[in-house]
Amino acid sequence: MLQHISALTYTPCWLSQNGACPGMVFYKKPLQWAYPFLLKFDHKYHASPRRQGAILCTDRRHNQGRNSKKRDTVPQNVDLPTLLPKKKKKPYPIPLKKIQQAARADKKLAELGVEKKLEPPKNGLLVPDLIPAAYELLDDWKLLIKGLAQLLHSIPVHACSECSQIHVAQTGHEIQDCLGPTNSSRRSFHSWVKGSINDVLIPIESYHMYDPFGTRIKHETRFNYDRIPAVVELCIQAGVDLPGYPSRRRTKPIRMMGKKVIDVGGLVDEPRPSVDTSSVIMDLDTHRAFERFAPPLESEVPRIAQETIDAYEKVKLGVTKLMKKYTVKACGYCSEVHVGPWGHNAKLCGEFKHQWRDGKHGWQDATVDEVFPPNYVWHVQDPKGLPLKSALKRFYGKAPAVVEVCMQAGAHIPQKYKPMMRLDIVLPDNEESRLVA
Repeated sequence: MLQHISALTYTPCWLSQNGACPGMVFYKKPLQWAYPFLLKFDHKYHASPRRQGAILCTDRRHNQGRNSKKRDTVPQNVDLPTLLPKKKKKPYPIPLKKIQQAARADKKLAELGVEKKLEPPKNGLLVPDLIPAAYELLDDWKLLIKGLAQLLHSIPVHACSECSQIHVAQTGHEIQDCLGPTNSSRRSFHSWVKGSINDVLIPIESYHMYDPFGTRIKHETRFNYDRIPAVVELCIQAGVDLPGYPSRRRTKPIRMMGKKVIDVGGLVDEPRPSVDTSSVIMDLDTHRAFERFAPPLESEVPRIAQETIDAYEKVKLGVTKLMKKYTVKACGYCSEVHVGPWGHNAKLCGEFKHQWRDGKHGWQDATVDEVFPPNYVWHVQDPKGLPLKSALKRFYGKAPAVVEVCMQAGAHIPQKYKPMMRLDIVLPDNEESRLVA
């Protein structure tokens, strides 16, 4: 049956919830452009342009809503982020154009004599809704250190004495990717030694300041300030009252015009701590944590591993929540982090082109991975099996060191880490690896 498309009146299609658009198109008069097009049906061609009829429109499209399966699908395998070159500055977390636009807007307001509008905590005041979140983050941080120190009595961790890589297994791997100073004499094989908790949970420290909006730390006065974990300093500035580490709680907001602070509320001397700070910070630091916690019973290892990996996820979520409001600065060249509206002036940077900056840090907004680094390691499917080989390097996956330790101790792996660990890949033999596409 052959029909030519001709239209005089039509009923427009509408989109249904499942993505289809059913509708009826009625035609009465023939269209000149439809004559050359013939519809093939039952292997015969027919031409009857004057007949009336209808065309059913069933154009099914992908649903682009929030519940779309296309968006919710979890990838099978995910590659880790590429390592940034050390001879180049880190990219800005916020696009540079947006930073310049905000600076121009502040400059125009300053030229007109209009003060800059600041919301808590940018104006020095606390955010009441985030104070409970800061206390929860500090408790999860303590639980993470305790659980990880206990698990290291049962799970062996190896660290390279020449580079920063670690490996969680009974023996070190044989992948030739060492970048240490003497790697040429070892053919890039690692020199494995016993690892510690600081190798698994990288310590990122920051200066503790009584008044983050006060006088900036200079290179000559850097020894007057204590160095504590950046996560702990973030909690203190978010409202946690920690004995021995006081923080100024303002009742009146600071005033700024452009980049200049016109009213900081006066400078206040830092009160002297009434307690021993070493005993207070001991539970919040990884220093000698392996000695402070005794090895657990073998039956309790899976429970501790599950609590540790849950605490790890909560710490990462809490740091992300606080960093959305409270400012944290990171050096664009090295791993230095400073919690506060402005970075310090200590000349301690020794990375790329530090001579041009006189050793000063190149401060920019920090990311969560800079404050709480994941420290990715090779995933081992059989910790007691043969060591990993360089020939099969592209078949191995990676995972954060804390996740790998907890997984080998009996914890359940969170779903978001499974693609990067490549659990569904069957490792071929050395002879078969060259035959795999």
